[in-house]
Amino acid sequence: MPPTQAQIDAFLAAPGLLGRLATVSADGAPHVVPVWYLWEDGCIWIHSFASTRKVRQLRRRPACALVVDVTDKIEGLTAVLIEGAADLLTEPRSEVRARAERVYRRYLSPEELAAPDPQSWLDSDEGLIVKITPRKIVAW
Repeated sequence: MPPTQAQIDAFLAAPGLLGRLATVSADGAPHVVPVWYLWEDGCIWIHSFASTRKVRQLRRRPACALVVDVTDKIEGLTAVLIEGAADLLTEPRSEVRARAERVYRRYLSPEELAAPDPQSWLDSDEGLIVKITPRKIVAW
């Protein structure tokens, strides 16, 4: 029986899991990096910076994939793969910061979140949100 949406939602919301974001360079070379993410409103949200390789590649080619996997099952699943297109959101700045802060809250304690870093990351003019709208979700 295929996984339910509730199983997928619970798996992706489990605390502390890392995603691996795959993008493609102009010459077709794959690039995969670990990322902190938030699963919210049926989309993946990632805070990043304009100068990063992943963002430069997504500007050229928004198609991407994200996989989250674990050794021990969560909600009966060991992995979720999301394929979709990325939108790069830079405005309004207050919403970019608020979404980025929700991403960071999944991984940092309140004390860690209040430290100079990541506060400087949240306030960086280069900061943006990568919103991945799923085209296809596969779970196992």
